[in-house]
Amino acid sequence: MKTTQYLAEVVHELSKTVHLIHDSEAEKLINQILESKKIFVAGAGRSGLMGKSFVMRMMHMGIDAYVVGETVTANLEKDDLLIVGSGSGETKTLVAIAEKAKSLGGTVAAITISPESTIGELADIIVKLPGATKDHSEGDYRTIQPMGSLFEQTMLLFYDALILRFMEKKNLDSNKMYGKHANLE
Repeated sequence: MKTTQYLAEVVHELSKTVHLIHDSEAEKLINQILESKKIFVAGAGRSGLMGKSFVMRMMHMGIDAYVVGETVTANLEKDDLLIVGSGSGETKTLVAIAEKAKSLGGTVAAITISPESTIGELADIIVKLPGATKDHSEGDYRTIQPMGSLFEQTMLLFYDALILRFMEKKNLDSNKMYGKHANLE
């Protein structure tokens, strides 16, 4: 197969994931983000990179958001929100972070393939995304892509869709958001 044929198949797979995500779950997450004082996002590997992208966009919207583990991350306090992106929901470091957030009185949201996972069980809000885990042992979606690629891509696009919904709720546009873009580049 040619590279562009693979690309077409990846785009086709992504287009099918849209109808498998529940709007009610997404809306709960949006409302919790808007109600929380601070937002923390955690993920490992590529899921973590998708989370960093999401935090950057929230910052552009004026939301007090942090990537867990960065040197400039604030402290989580009662009623703050931790969003954990994990396909399997079993990544040990992320389980420990979710447990710590709960012990501090935080709200935990899981973005995962596996709502019945350890992180899913800890979560107050669960958004189930379609995909396959990195070893393809979990997930109800068949993909030609390696490891967790479909989940990670869906997560990135889901996060961007959340941003669009926030923009609608807060009456923001790209021009207003651009005012918070880095300017020391």
